[in-house]
Amino acid sequence: MMKFSLKQLEIFVSVAELNSFTRAAEELYLTQSTVSAHISSLENALGVPLFSRGTRRSVQLTPQGQRLYPAAKRVLSDCRALGQLAENGGEDLPLLLGASTVPAQYVLPEMLAAFLRQHDGCRYSLRRGDSLQIHEFLSAGTVRIGFVGTALDPAGLQYDAIAEDRLVMVTANNRYYQEKKRGGVCGCELLGEPTVAREEGSGTDRTVVSYMRSRGFPESRLKIVARIDNPETIKSMVACGAGVSVLSAMAVRAEVQAGKLLSFEMDEAGLQRTIYMASRKNEAYSELEQQFMRSCRRYSGMKSPIE
Repeated sequence: MMKFSLKQLEIFVSVAELNSFTRAAEELYLTQSTVSAHISSLENALGVPLFSRGTRRSVQLTPQGQRLYPAAKRVLSDCRALGQLAENGGEDLPLLLGASTVPAQYVLPEMLAAFLRQHDGCRYSLRRGDSLQIHEFLSAGTVRIGFVGTALDPAGLQYDAIAEDRLVMVTANNRYYQEKKRGGVCGCELLGEPTVAREEGSGTDRTVVSYMRSRGFPESRLKIVARIDNPETIKSMVACGAGVSVLSAMAVRAEVQAGKLLSFEMDEAGLQRTIYMASRKNEAYSELEQQFMRSCRRYSGMKSPIE
C-alpha cells in the first residue's frame, strides 16, 4: 500500500522546480509550514532525504531526490491524463509531441500535415530540444511521443524507425575547398579543420563522436571553434568561412544546390543514421495518439521497431 499521496508528489515537484519551499508554498496557495510538513512526510515514507536544506529560501535536490523527480513528474502527468481521458475520451486533447532539430524541421512537418488532413480538428503541441532533452521530456511525461536522432533508452522506450538520414561534411564554397572536392577528398579527412559543431546531447553530435571512435580518430583531433544548437546559424557561419561542420544532408540540401555550401561524403560508404519515433513502453495511449503513431509508421514505410 502507498504510504504517500499525490498531493505530496505535487508539492515535491513544485519545490524541486522552484528550488524553494517559500515559492512553492506561494505557487500552491499553501503555508510554508504545510509544504515542509508534506515534504517531511514524503521523506519519511520513502526513507530517503529529498532536499539539501541549506536555507528555506533555496534548496537543492539530493541524489535520491534527483532520481525520484522524473518518476514523480510522470505519475502526476499520467494522473492528469487519466482525468482528461475520463472526461472526453482523449479526443479533444492535443497531441503532446517533442522533436529534436532535424526531425522537427525536415521530417515531422510532412507527417503532421498528412495526419491533420485526415483528422479535422486535431490539435498538437510541439516542444523542441536536442535528442537528450526530448528523452528527458518523455521521461517526465511533458511529451507523450518523441522524434529523435538517437536511441538512448531502449529499456524504457520503443523506437520506430521513421526516416533515414545521412550526415555530410559541409564547407564554404571557396577555392580551397573546391580543390579538395575536385581531388576526391572525403569528409573524414577534413575532421582536423576548424569546426562549428552541433550542441552536445544532439543526435548529430553523438553520431559524429561514435563515428570518430569507430574510425580510430581521437576526439582531440576536432578543433571546435563554436558549438551551436541552430543548424541555420551553423550553415551561415560555415558559408562565411568560420569552419566546417557535419550536418544532416536534409538540412543542407537547398544550400548545396544553390552553391552556397559544398558537401563531402564522410567516406566511401557514407555516414547513415536513423530518425526514430519514441514512445513509452506499457503506456496507456489514447485512441488519437495510437492513430497518429500508426499514421507515422505507415507514412515512413520503414523497418520494424527497436525494443
